[in-house]
Amino acid sequence: MNLTFFRIFILFFLVVHPLAKGQAQKQLHLLFEKEIEKKCKALSDAPYFKKTYTFFLEKKWDSTLVYSIRQLNSNRSDKTINDYCHFFRGFSFKEKKLFKESQKELSDITNRFFFYQRVTMLLGELALENNESEKAIPYFKKLEALSNPELYGIKASTIKHNLGICYLHLGQFSNAESYLLNSTELQEQEQDTIMLIGSYGDIANLYYEQYKDDQAIPYFIKAYELAQKTKDFRLKYTTAYNMAIVEENRKDFLQSLQYRKEFEKWKDSLNDQNKIWEVAQLEKQFAVKQKQKEVSLLQAENKIKIAERNGLLYSAIVLLVLLITGVYFYLEKIKSNKIILAQKQKLDELNATKDKLFSIVSHDLRSSVNALKTSNSKLLKNLETKNLDELDFLLHQNSAIANSTYNLLDNLLHWALLQSQQSFFEITAMRLFFIVEQISFNYKSLLQEKEIQFENNVARSEVVYADQESLKIILRNLMDNAIKFSKEGGYIHIYTRSRNDMYCDLIIEDNGLGMDATTRENLLKEDISLIKKQNNDKIGSGLGLQLCKSMIKKNKGKFTIESELGKGTKMIVSLPKTVSDG
Repeated sequence: MNLTFFRIFILFFLVVHPLAKGQAQKQLHLLFEKEIEKKCKALSDAPYFKKTYTFFLEKKWDSTLVYSIRQLNSNRSDKTINDYCHFFRGFSFKEKKLFKESQKELSDITNRFFFYQRVTMLLGELALENNESEKAIPYFKKLEALSNPELYGIKASTIKHNLGICYLHLGQFSNAESYLLNSTELQEQEQDTIMLIGSYGDIANLYYEQYKDDQAIPYFIKAYELAQKTKDFRLKYTTAYNMAIVEENRKDFLQSLQYRKEFEKWKDSLNDQNKIWEVAQLEKQFAVKQKQKEVSLLQAENKIKIAERNGLLYSAIVLLVLLITGVYFYLEKIKSNKIILAQKQKLDELNATKDKLFSIVSHDLRSSVNALKTSNSKLLKNLETKNLDELDFLLHQNSAIANSTYNLLDNLLHWALLQSQQSFFEITAMRLFFIVEQISFNYKSLLQEKEIQFENNVARSEVVYADQESLKIILRNLMDNAIKFSKEGGYIHIYTRSRNDMYCDLIIEDNGLGMDATTRENLLKEDISLIKKQNNDKIGSGLGLQLCKSMIKKNKGKFTIESELGKGTKMIVSLPKTVSDG
């Protein structure tokens, strides 16, 4: 009996599945489709979306899948339309028995979707299709509490029926019986014949599995009698077969034979029906192919006409592109030539500066070395005569020449590092008074030798932001110039003044020879040319001042000169009081 029962249960469940749609379910689905159409028309007139829901309503699942993916690829910013597209795709995949793909699409729908309850129903049905009853139950439980499931195309009887099937699969017969009987009562009220046949069969199987044959057989009979009232050969075929098995189990072989004959009759009718349907399908496919050939021919003719019509247009576009490309490259060539010419001029200036630098430096070094050589010769002669006064003079002179040569070489080194961008700069806050004090101490002997009065009047509280080492180089060169071009008995004053909150002016003032306006303007030029500044018997290379200008600029500062010939000079270095963002 167990084997026979097993065959009945499987056959019935596959053919009269509880998810099959009865007449009442179809009517409810029509209402749901009208609601879908109304919502979609209000959303967008986008061509892909319109075709998507149109094909969905026409139950053309392949076309629905094609246009829904086109809509998703064309615009993913509209979340509402995306939800509808995923819903249509999930529904279409389910109809095509592609359950895994259907589940993936439905899982991508947000819970803000208007028909999300229908999505929940579909996910539960997919789980049931995959024999995942435990996974399906939570979905149907959520829907069980709905007050108006018909709005989403769902019948309350279907929800209860599906829950009953889930519990039946899990062997929880008490829960299964409660839900299946409840769903059957609702279907009897709805007079949903197709669904009732399935429900009677499921209840019969429920009792049969528990060996309650007396309770199971009346439901098999109900299913059989109800199937006779339908035009569905498959239902008649299945219920007749089940009754043959039931009568065989009850040892009523004559009655079982009658049911088997009926079963064979409906089986032949079903086969004939299937053959007619297959022929109709073949005819339909042939008609579609013929129509497709006509469409393909028309498309080919249209393509030829379009190609002829657009040929001249494409040619004109190509010529225009070539013309624009030619003009572009011509303009780029002119632009490149201008850049190359400017770079050549800059390079010529740099080469001229380099040549002038080598000329000046080599001249100054030669003069210093020659002076040192001459002084050393005199020094040797005076050593023989032991002329101490002359020896003292010559030694001081040698020291001055050595210091001057050292300063020249030091400036040359720093200038080279600055030009090659190898010098290290670190902008920090520092007090000017102590920097000036440190530099002036190194020139104490020279100041005393020329009897120059020196005063450091920089305020101790004055703070600037600069690189310490470069600031020392600037001050050394300006002090050196001030001493070099000052008369004996003169003065050098260093002090500050504040014009605004941005800069602090550091002023190195002397009462030396000064300079005329032409010399001052040349020294302040922005180019990198070297200017020689002359003081009777001393000629400066101009490299030190050039180095000062470059380092002041790198420290985000400013440099200016106030001077008149014969009335002294003010070298003014403006340094920032705050950190510059640049």
